[in-house]
Amino acid sequence: MRRAGEEWGTNDPMSAARSTVNEAVAVFHDVSALDAAVDDLRKAGFSRGDISLLASEDAVERKLGHRYERVEELEDDPDVPRVVYKTRSSVGESEDLIVGSMTYLPAVVAAGTVVATAGVVAAAVTGTAIAGALIGTVLAHWLDKSQAEWLQEQLDHGGLLLWVRTPDAEAEQKAMAVLRRHSAHDVHIHRLPAKSQ
Repeated sequence: MRRAGEEWGTNDPMSAARSTVNEAVAVFHDVSALDAAVDDLRKAGFSRGDISLLASEDAVERKLGHRYERVEELEDDPDVPRVVYKTRSSVGESEDLIVGSMTYLPAVVAAGTVVATAGVVAAAVTGTAIAGALIGTVLAHWLDKSQAEWLQEQLDHGGLLLWVRTPDAEAEQKAMAVLRRHSAHDVHIHRLPAKSQ
């Protein structure tokens, strides 16, 4: 009998292991629980690249050629497009970086200009710094709104679908424990062809 993950026509378990990728799969119904689970997975040693979430509904439709009704339909589909998930705290850090960089650089230029001129150019550069901060704030707000809409889109289809790459049995157990601790449902391990990853 063929075990999950083994290819037809091979009796070598090591060959089957090399040709598949093991992942923990879970569905969340709450963004806060998802964020907490991702933070705990990171603390448990999983890299950001090991953790992925379902891509936008449009991206899924483009890739698969059809719309989906429920996220559960996509849990074990190797062709589903995914994205690396950033928790709200890491999105906040990105927003701070955007706003800070759009304010900091013109301010540094202004400080140098004050020394070189009587301050007339510095006033113009300071105005640019203020405008940069405003643009940065608007951009950061747009990024936050875009992520909120993407998450709500998934919730409307039954939940937030998360995958965690698990290279060995210890990682599988660790990931499953974290996912269950944060009230995920339909938690399981699947094996996908390595070429699809």
